[in-house]
Amino acid sequence: MLWLNAGLSCDGESVALTAATQPSIEEIVLGALPGLPRLAMHWPMLDYECGPQGGADSFIEWFHKGARGELDPFVLVVEGSVPNEAIKAEGFWSGFGNDPETGQPITTSVWLDRLAPQAAVVLAAGTCAAYGGIHAMAGNPTGAMGVPDYLGRDWRSRTGTPIVCVPGCPVQPDNLSETLVHLLYQITGQAPMIPLDDNLRPAWLFGQTVHESCHRAGYYEQGEFAGGFASDRCLVKIGCWGPVVKCNVPRRGWINGIGGCPNVGGICIACTMPGFPDKFMPFMDEPAGVKAAEPAGGLYTSLVRTLRAITLHNVEKEPAWRHKGEALTTGYEPSWRKGKRHG
Repeated sequence: MLWLNAGLSCDGESVALTAATQPSIEEIVLGALPGLPRLAMHWPMLDYECGPQGGADSFIEWFHKGARGELDPFVLVVEGSVPNEAIKAEGFWSGFGNDPETGQPITTSVWLDRLAPQAAVVLAAGTCAAYGGIHAMAGNPTGAMGVPDYLGRDWRSRTGTPIVCVPGCPVQPDNLSETLVHLLYQITGQAPMIPLDDNLRPAWLFGQTVHESCHRAGYYEQGEFAGGFASDRCLVKIGCWGPVVKCNVPRRGWINGIGGCPNVGGICIACTMPGFPDKFMPFMDEPAGVKAAEPAGGLYTSLVRTLRAITLHNVEKEPAWRHKGEALTTGYEPSWRKGKRHG
């Protein structure tokens, strides 16, 4: 496994994976699960190989080997959004190691160009890698996007596997470790092709909304809503987007089944969704697209469900500016100009 954390991120997915318990990272690395293949993890968080480039224990050399096709098979995990390196005349947004021939930094996009075609599977860990996330919001200067935006939604690996997205800001730890285990079994012929939804998320993890598995949902149906964060009633009126967000955290918890946003009184801000964060702000206000249905039946309830379905369809889509190209369309006014050098 080559873990590329060269994208724009906070390394939250790396930290989250260390908290996984079902299965844990120790169980994956030590092969404690039946039939799990031996896995060599080249991951900045834990890798003991940290010598200089060209040295006997050079960490970055494994990525060069992957790019040359010398590792087969390998899983490429991408953490962080992919900045658009084509929108400016000079410099770079983010990189990972140096090119041995030029001595210049190798950008995130170049690594993707080199490694993705060689990988058995590409796994986008976290919402930034999956859909662009915080760095790709309106007004950003980097033109950041998710891995599927960069490679293409219809991209397939050499094994015919689509890009696998496990969103979250950060990702729920067990969602990531469980997906990784499925992919390891799949690569070795012990599991079928991973089932994904329309936004490339593992279908069994993101098949239900937060509301459907939230222990506060009963209060919603009774029309009992929290007026502040000290209440145990439904949180919709103080900003929770749970009715239209695909996420399993209320049911799964956060670490070892404990915690999770609404479970501990926090609102759902929709961090697993393609439209995050732009389509869900401001976070602390009652969601405009999530009408709170008072306890009633008939046509009113049917109308609320219809409107909620329309909202879900909208927020399941990324903003239009997350794409490749030489034009910056995020709404940011750049201070640089093509052909003009910085002073």
